[in-house]
Amino acid sequence: MERTPWATDHPVLTALRRRRDEGSVIGNRTDGLKIGLAVEGGGIRGVVSAAMLTALEDLGLTSAFDAVYAASSGAVNAAYFLLGDTWYPLSIYYDDLSTRQFVDFRRAPRGAILNLDYAFDVVLDQVKPLDYEAVIASPLPLHIAVTLVDELRTEAVSKHPTPADLRDALMASAWLPVAIKGTAVFRGQRAVDGGVLTPHPFRLALDDGCTHVLSLSTRPIRPPRGSAGISQRYAARHLDRLRPGLGAGYLEATVRYRGERRMLQAWMADPPEQPPYVLDLAPLPWMPEVKRHELDPGRIIAGARGAYEVLYCAVNGLDPAVIRTGRLRAVPRLTIVHRPDGEAVRTDARAGTPDGRADTTADGPAETADG
Repeated sequence: MERTPWATDHPVLTALRRRRDEGSVIGNRTDGLKIGLAVEGGGIRGVVSAAMLTALEDLGLTSAFDAVYAASSGAVNAAYFLLGDTWYPLSIYYDDLSTRQFVDFRRAPRGAILNLDYAFDVVLDQVKPLDYEAVIASPLPLHIAVTLVDELRTEAVSKHPTPADLRDALMASAWLPVAIKGTAVFRGQRAVDGGVLTPHPFRLALDDGCTHVLSLSTRPIRPPRGSAGISQRYAARHLDRLRPGLGAGYLEATVRYRGERRMLQAWMADPPEQPPYVLDLAPLPWMPEVKRHELDPGRIIAGARGAYEVLYCAVNGLDPAVIRTGRLRAVPRLTIVHRPDGEAVRTDARAGTPDGRADTTADGPAETADG
Protein backbone atom coordinates (compact mmCIF):
# COMPACT_ATOMS: atom_id res chain seq x y z
CA MET A 1 0.00 0.00 0.00
CA GLU A 2 1.30 3.47 -0.89
CA ARG A 3 0.88 6.27 1.60
CA THR A 4 -2.24 8.36 1.09
CA PRO A 5 -0.92 11.80 0.07
CA TRP A 6 -3.77 13.60 1.81
CA ALA A 7 -5.14 13.32 5.35
CA THR A 8 -8.40 11.36 5.17
CA ASP A 9 -9.76 13.59 7.95
CA HIS A 10 -8.48 16.81 6.42
CA PRO A 11 -10.57 19.77 7.65
CA VAL A 12 -11.66 20.60 4.11
CA LEU A 13 -12.91 17.07 3.45
CA THR A 14 -14.59 16.92 6.83
CA ALA A 15 -16.43 20.21 6.24
CA LEU A 16 -17.57 19.18 2.76
CA ARG A 17 -18.85 15.79 3.91
CA ARG A 18 -20.71 17.38 6.80
CA ARG A 19 -22.42 19.93 4.57
CA ARG A 20 -23.42 17.22 2.12
CA ASP A 21 -24.82 14.99 4.84
CA GLU A 22 -26.76 17.89 6.38
CA GLY A 23 -28.14 19.06 3.04
CA SER A 24 -26.61 22.50 3.57
CA VAL A 25 -27.25 25.06 0.82
CA ILE A 26 -26.25 28.66 0.16
CA GLY A 27 -28.38 31.03 2.18
CA ASN A 28 -29.07 28.44 4.86
CA ARG A 29 -25.67 27.67 6.40
CA THR A 30 -25.22 26.97 10.09
CA ASP A 31 -21.49 26.16 10.38
CA GLY A 32 -20.07 29.69 10.03
CA LEU A 33 -17.56 28.55 7.38
CA LYS A 34 -16.81 29.96 3.96
CA ILE A 35 -15.80 27.12 1.67
CA GLY A 36 -14.23 28.02 -1.65
CA LEU A 37 -13.55 25.88 -4.70
CA ALA A 38 -10.44 26.85 -6.71
CA VAL A 39 -10.20 25.47 -10.25
CA GLU A 40 -6.95 25.52 -12.23
CA GLY A 41 -6.93 25.38 -16.01
CA GLY A 42 -4.01 25.03 -18.40
CA GLY A 43 -5.32 24.66 -21.95
CA ILE A 44 -6.16 21.04 -22.76
CA ARG A 45 -4.81 20.10 -19.33
CA GLY A 46 -8.04 21.65 -18.04
CA VAL A 47 -9.60 18.24 -18.68
CA VAL A 48 -8.11 17.24 -15.32
CA SER A 49 -10.00 19.84 -13.28
CA ALA A 50 -13.09 19.26 -15.45
CA ALA A 51 -13.08 15.59 -14.46
CA MET A 52 -12.66 16.44 -10.78
CA LEU A 53 -15.63 18.80 -11.01
CA THR A 54 -17.62 15.95 -12.53
CA ALA A 55 -16.69 13.78 -9.55
CA LEU A 56 -17.78 16.52 -7.13
CA GLU A 57 -21.17 16.64 -8.82
CA ASP A 58 -21.54 12.85 -8.83
CA LEU A 59 -20.66 12.74 -5.13
CA GLY A 60 -23.35 15.28 -4.26
CA LEU A 61 -21.02 18.13 -3.29
CA THR A 62 -22.11 20.84 -5.73
CA SER A 63 -24.10 22.70 -3.06
CA ALA A 64 -21.35 22.47 -0.44
CA PHE A 65 -19.40 25.48 -1.72
CA ASP A 66 -19.92 29.19 -1.10
CA ALA A 67 -17.91 30.49 -4.05
CA VAL A 68 -15.83 29.27 -7.00
CA TYR A 69 -12.55 30.84 -8.13
CA ALA A 70 -11.09 29.90 -11.50
CA ALA A 71 -8.81 30.88 -14.36
CA SER A 72 -8.22 29.97 -17.99
CA SER A 73 -9.90 26.72 -19.11
CA GLY A 74 -10.64 26.13 -15.43
CA ALA A 75 -13.00 29.09 -15.54
CA VAL A 76 -14.91 27.55 -18.44
CA ASN A 77 -15.06 24.27 -16.51
CA ALA A 78 -16.38 26.11 -13.46
CA ALA A 79 -19.07 27.87 -15.50
CA TYR A 80 -20.41 24.51 -16.70
CA PHE A 81 -20.13 23.16 -13.13
CA LEU A 82 -22.55 25.81 -11.89
CA LEU A 83 -25.13 24.45 -14.33
CA GLY A 84 -24.73 20.74 -13.50
CA ASP A 85 -24.53 17.79 -15.89
CA THR A 86 -20.75 18.14 -16.04
CA TRP A 87 -20.16 14.87 -17.88
CA TYR A 88 -21.52 16.66 -20.94
CA PRO A 89 -19.01 19.54 -21.18
CA LEU A 90 -16.14 17.29 -20.07
CA SER A 91 -16.31 15.71 -23.53
CA ILE A 92 -15.34 19.04 -25.10
CA TYR A 93 -11.67 18.28 -24.43
CA TYR A 94 -11.47 14.94 -26.22
CA ASP A 95 -14.24 15.44 -28.78
CA ASP A 96 -13.89 19.06 -29.84
CA LEU A 97 -10.54 20.50 -28.77
CA SER A 98 -8.25 17.59 -29.64
CA THR A 99 -8.22 18.83 -33.22
CA ARG A 100 -6.07 21.11 -35.35
CA GLN A 101 -9.05 23.41 -35.60
CA PHE A 102 -8.16 24.40 -32.04
CA VAL A 103 -4.45 23.54 -31.66
CA ASP A 104 -2.08 23.84 -34.60
CA PHE A 105 1.62 24.64 -34.20
CA ARG A 106 1.83 25.36 -37.93
CA ARG A 107 0.10 28.64 -37.09
CA ALA A 108 2.88 29.62 -34.66
CA PRO A 109 4.50 32.18 -37.02
CA ARG A 110 1.17 34.04 -36.97
CA GLY A 111 0.90 33.81 -33.19
CA ALA A 112 -2.23 31.69 -33.41
CA ILE A 113 -1.39 28.24 -32.06
CA LEU A 114 -4.72 28.19 -30.21
CA ASN A 115 -7.93 29.23 -31.96
CA LEU A 116 -10.18 30.69 -29.27
CA ASP A 117 -12.70 31.83 -31.87
CA TYR A 118 -13.32 28.19 -32.73
CA ALA A 119 -13.55 27.23 -29.05
CA PHE A 120 -16.09 29.93 -28.21
CA ASP A 121 -17.96 30.61 -31.47
CA VAL A 122 -18.38 26.97 -32.43
CA VAL A 123 -17.97 24.73 -29.38
CA LEU A 124 -19.29 26.83 -26.48
CA ASP A 125 -21.91 28.69 -28.51
CA GLN A 126 -23.19 25.93 -30.81
CA VAL A 127 -21.98 22.37 -30.31
CA LYS A 128 -22.19 22.17 -26.50
CA PRO A 129 -23.77 25.51 -25.62
CA LEU A 130 -22.89 27.22 -22.37
CA ASP A 131 -25.94 29.00 -20.95
CA TYR A 132 -24.36 32.30 -19.91
CA GLU A 133 -27.60 33.68 -18.49
CA ALA A 134 -27.99 30.64 -16.22
CA VAL A 135 -24.40 31.01 -15.00
CA ILE A 136 -25.08 34.65 -14.07
CA ALA A 137 -28.28 33.63 -12.27
CA SER A 138 -26.61 30.86 -10.26
CA PRO A 139 -26.63 31.39 -6.48
CA LEU A 140 -23.04 30.08 -6.42
CA PRO A 141 -20.79 33.02 -7.37
CA LEU A 142 -18.03 32.46 -9.91
CA HIS A 143 -14.88 34.61 -9.63
CA ILE A 144 -12.96 34.61 -12.93
CA ALA A 145 -9.29 35.62 -12.86
CA VAL A 146 -8.33 38.06 -15.61
CA THR A 147 -4.91 39.70 -16.00
CA LEU A 148 -5.30 43.40 -16.80
CA VAL A 149 -2.24 44.10 -18.95
CA ASP A 150 -1.88 47.85 -18.55
CA GLU A 151 -2.68 47.83 -14.82
CA LEU A 152 -0.30 44.92 -14.12
CA ARG A 153 -2.75 43.19 -11.81
CA THR A 154 -5.18 40.29 -11.52
CA GLU A 155 -8.88 41.14 -11.49
CA ALA A 156 -11.24 38.55 -9.97
CA VAL A 157 -14.45 39.29 -11.87
CA SER A 158 -17.68 38.04 -10.30
CA LYS A 159 -20.42 40.46 -11.39
CA HIS A 160 -21.62 40.36 -14.99
CA PRO A 161 -24.33 42.73 -16.24
CA THR A 162 -24.85 40.76 -19.46
CA PRO A 163 -24.11 37.32 -20.94
CA ALA A 164 -21.71 39.03 -23.35
CA ASP A 165 -19.71 40.41 -20.41
CA LEU A 166 -19.40 36.92 -18.89
CA ARG A 167 -18.34 35.49 -22.24
CA ASP A 168 -15.70 38.23 -22.62
CA ALA A 169 -14.36 37.46 -19.14
CA LEU A 170 -14.04 33.75 -19.91
CA MET A 171 -12.29 34.45 -23.20
CA ALA A 172 -9.91 36.97 -21.62
CA SER A 173 -9.04 34.52 -18.83
CA ALA A 174 -8.20 31.87 -21.45
CA TRP A 175 -6.10 34.20 -23.63
CA LEU A 176 -2.81 32.33 -23.35
CA PRO A 177 0.20 34.53 -24.14
CA VAL A 178 2.53 33.31 -26.92
CA ALA A 179 -0.07 30.77 -28.11
CA ILE A 180 -2.48 33.58 -29.04
CA LYS A 181 -1.43 36.84 -30.67
CA GLY A 182 -1.92 40.16 -28.91
CA THR A 183 -4.46 40.51 -26.13
CA ALA A 184 -8.14 40.14 -25.47
CA VAL A 185 -10.27 43.16 -24.66
CA PHE A 186 -12.32 43.04 -21.48
CA ARG A 187 -14.46 46.04 -20.52
CA GLY A 188 -12.32 48.24 -22.72
CA GLN A 189 -9.02 47.09 -21.22
CA ARG A 190 -6.33 44.83 -22.62
CA ALA A 191 -6.36 41.47 -20.88
CA VAL A 192 -4.70 38.05 -21.00
CA ASP A 193 -4.76 34.71 -19.20
CA GLY A 194 -5.80 35.03 -15.57
CA GLY A 195 -2.88 32.88 -14.43
CA VAL A 196 -0.12 35.24 -15.59
CA LEU A 197 0.19 37.14 -12.30
CA THR A 198 -1.80 34.76 -10.07
CA PRO A 199 -0.68 31.28 -11.14
CA HIS A 200 -3.36 29.43 -9.16
CA PRO A 201 -6.82 30.69 -8.12
CA PHE A 202 -6.57 29.20 -4.61
CA ARG A 203 -4.89 32.49 -3.72
CA LEU A 204 -8.02 34.40 -4.82
CA ALA A 205 -10.12 32.24 -2.50
CA LEU A 206 -7.91 33.01 0.49
CA ASP A 207 -7.86 36.71 -0.36
CA ASP A 208 -11.67 36.62 -0.43
CA GLY A 209 -11.84 35.32 3.14
CA CYS A 210 -12.45 31.62 2.62
CA THR A 211 -11.86 29.54 5.73
CA HIS A 212 -11.66 26.28 3.76
CA VAL A 213 -10.55 25.82 0.14
CA LEU A 214 -10.69 22.74 -2.05
CA SER A 215 -8.07 23.40 -4.71
CA LEU A 216 -8.10 21.44 -7.96
CA SER A 217 -4.71 21.37 -9.71
CA THR A 218 -4.01 19.93 -13.14
CA ARG A 219 -0.35 18.90 -12.91
CA PRO A 220 0.67 15.74 -11.01
CA ILE A 221 1.87 16.02 -7.40
CA ARG A 222 5.61 16.51 -7.80
CA PRO A 223 8.29 18.78 -6.32
CA PRO A 224 8.22 22.16 -8.09
CA ARG A 225 11.12 22.89 -10.42
CA GLY A 226 13.90 25.02 -9.03
CA SER A 227 14.06 27.79 -11.63
CA ALA A 228 12.26 29.24 -14.63
CA GLY A 229 12.39 27.05 -17.71
CA ILE A 230 13.15 28.14 -21.26
CA SER A 231 9.48 28.42 -22.15
CA GLN A 232 8.79 30.59 -19.09
CA ARG A 233 11.65 32.96 -19.91
CA TYR A 234 10.40 33.18 -23.50
CA ALA A 235 6.88 33.90 -22.26
CA ALA A 236 8.25 36.64 -20.00
CA ARG A 237 9.95 38.37 -22.95
CA HIS A 238 6.70 38.15 -24.90
CA LEU A 239 4.74 39.65 -22.00
CA ASP A 240 7.22 42.50 -21.60
CA ARG A 241 6.63 43.37 -25.24
CA LEU A 242 2.93 43.65 -24.49
CA ARG A 243 3.57 45.85 -21.46
CA PRO A 244 6.96 46.60 -19.89
CA GLY A 245 7.01 45.01 -16.45
CA LEU A 246 4.41 42.35 -17.19
CA GLY A 247 7.07 39.73 -17.92
CA ALA A 248 8.95 40.55 -14.73
CA GLY A 249 5.69 40.29 -12.79
CA TYR A 250 5.04 36.92 -14.38
CA LEU A 251 8.45 35.57 -13.38
CA GLU A 252 8.04 36.91 -9.84
CA ALA A 253 4.66 35.17 -9.65
CA THR A 254 6.15 31.86 -10.79
CA VAL A 255 8.87 32.08 -8.11
CA ARG A 256 6.25 32.82 -5.46
CA TYR A 257 4.09 29.97 -6.68
CA ARG A 258 6.92 27.45 -6.41
CA GLY A 259 6.97 28.20 -2.69
CA GLU A 260 3.20 27.99 -2.51
CA ARG A 261 3.24 24.59 -4.20
CA ARG A 262 5.57 23.24 -1.53
CA MET A 263 3.20 24.62 1.08
CA LEU A 264 0.13 23.13 -0.59
CA GLN A 265 1.74 19.72 -0.86
CA ALA A 266 2.75 19.81 2.80
CA TRP A 267 -0.78 20.83 3.82
CA MET A 268 -2.30 17.83 2.06
CA ALA A 269 -1.18 15.42 4.76
CA ASP A 270 -0.41 17.88 7.55
CA PRO A 271 -2.90 20.78 7.59
CA PRO A 272 -2.28 23.73 9.91
CA GLU A 273 -3.90 23.81 13.33
CA GLN A 274 -5.97 26.91 12.55
CA PRO A 275 -7.82 28.10 9.43
CA PRO A 276 -7.58 28.90 6.66
CA TYR A 277 -7.30 25.33 5.44
CA VAL A 278 -6.44 24.42 1.85
CA LEU A 279 -6.57 20.92 0.39
CA ASP A 280 -4.97 20.77 -3.04
CA LEU A 281 -5.91 17.69 -5.06
CA ALA A 282 -4.07 16.77 -8.25
CA PRO A 283 -3.12 13.71 -10.31
CA LEU A 284 -0.85 11.34 -8.39
CA PRO A 285 2.93 11.44 -8.97
CA TRP A 286 2.99 8.32 -11.14
CA MET A 287 0.19 9.53 -13.44
CA PRO A 288 1.24 10.95 -16.84
CA GLU A 289 0.83 14.70 -17.25
CA VAL A 290 -1.62 15.99 -19.83
CA LYS A 291 0.14 18.56 -21.98
CA ARG A 292 -1.27 22.04 -22.43
CA HIS A 293 -1.57 21.44 -26.18
CA GLU A 294 -2.33 17.69 -26.14
CA LEU A 295 -4.05 16.34 -29.26
CA ASP A 296 -4.23 12.61 -28.47
CA PRO A 297 -7.80 11.85 -27.28
CA GLY A 298 -6.60 8.70 -25.53
CA ARG A 299 -4.14 10.59 -23.35
CA ILE A 300 -6.72 13.27 -22.64
CA ILE A 301 -9.25 10.66 -21.53
CA ALA A 302 -6.62 8.91 -19.41
CA GLY A 303 -5.99 12.22 -17.65
CA ALA A 304 -9.72 12.63 -17.03
CA ARG A 305 -10.05 9.09 -15.63
CA GLY A 306 -7.15 9.54 -13.22
CA ALA A 307 -8.38 12.91 -11.98
CA TYR A 308 -11.89 11.60 -11.33
CA GLU A 309 -10.46 8.62 -9.45
CA VAL A 310 -8.23 10.84 -7.27
CA LEU A 311 -11.11 13.04 -6.15
CA TYR A 312 -13.36 10.02 -5.60
CA CYS A 313 -10.76 8.42 -3.35
CA ALA A 314 -10.17 11.62 -1.38
CA VAL A 315 -13.85 12.28 -0.66
CA ASN A 316 -14.54 8.66 0.24
CA GLY A 317 -11.42 8.15 2.37
CA LEU A 318 -9.92 5.48 0.09
CA ASP A 319 -6.24 4.71 -0.34
CA PRO A 320 -5.25 5.68 -3.91
CA ALA A 321 -3.43 2.37 -4.22
CA VAL A 322 -6.76 1.04 -5.47
CA ILE A 323 -6.26 3.18 -8.58
CA ARG A 324 -2.78 1.93 -9.39
CA THR A 325 -3.75 -1.69 -8.90
CA GLY A 326 -6.78 -1.26 -11.15
CA ARG A 327 -9.29 -2.14 -8.42
CA LEU A 328 -11.03 1.18 -8.93
CA ARG A 329 -11.76 2.65 -12.36
CA ALA A 330 -13.78 5.62 -13.54
CA VAL A 331 -16.14 4.57 -16.35
CA PRO A 332 -17.02 7.40 -18.78
CA ARG A 333 -20.64 8.02 -19.72
CA LEU A 334 -22.30 8.44 -23.09
CA THR A 335 -24.63 11.15 -24.31
CA ILE A 336 -25.87 12.60 -27.59
CA VAL A 337 -25.33 16.09 -28.98
CA HIS A 338 -26.64 17.55 -32.22
CA ARG A 339 -24.11 19.60 -34.11
CA PRO A 340 -25.10 22.83 -35.89
CA ASP A 341 -25.51 20.98 -39.19
CA GLY A 342 -28.08 18.68 -37.57
CA GLU A 343 -25.90 15.59 -37.62
CA ALA A 344 -26.20 13.53 -34.43
CA VAL A 345 -22.81 12.50 -33.08
CA ARG A 346 -21.84 10.20 -30.25
CA THR A 347 -19.80 11.79 -27.47
CA ASP A 348 -18.16 8.64 -26.17
CA ALA A 349 -15.35 9.05 -23.69
CA ARG A 350 -13.86 5.88 -25.13
CA ALA A 351 -13.84 7.18 -28.69
CA GLY A 352 -10.25 7.70 -29.72
CA THR A 353 -9.29 4.48 -31.46
CA PRO A 354 -10.96 2.75 -34.42
CA ASP A 355 -12.75 0.26 -32.18
CA GLY A 356 -13.94 2.99 -29.80
CA ARG A 357 -11.46 2.17 -27.03
CA ALA A 358 -9.02 4.84 -25.96
CA ASP A 359 -5.33 3.98 -25.71
CA THR A 360 -4.60 4.97 -22.12
CA THR A 361 -1.17 3.35 -21.88
CA ALA A 362 0.98 5.79 -23.84
CA ASP A 363 2.97 8.22 -21.73
CA GLY A 364 3.90 11.31 -23.70
CA PRO A 365 7.02 13.38 -23.03
CA ALA A 366 6.86 15.55 -19.94
CA GLU A 367 5.58 19.04 -20.63
CA THR A 368 7.63 22.05 -19.64
CA ALA A 369 6.40 24.10 -16.73
CA ASP A 370 4.80 26.58 -19.10
CA GLY A 371 3.22 24.19 -21.55
